[in-house]
Amino acid sequence: MEGQDTYTVFRAFADSWVLLAMFLFFIGVVVWAFRPGSRKIHEDTANIPFRYDDKPAGDRD
Repeated sequence: MEGQDTYTVFRAFADSWVLLAMFLFFIGVVVWAFRPGSRKIHEDTANIPFRYDDKPAGDRD
């Protein structure tokens, strides 16, 4: 790599390996979010606004 400046070396590294690492991280997050055991957690989180629907908050003065 003699004769190449630092920018060119880092740019080549970022264009190949860092892009691959970011893609694998993205795939990992998607797999983690849609794993079979997470359905109950996601449903519970989605229903937070409706948790106290039967007992609404009183008027504040």
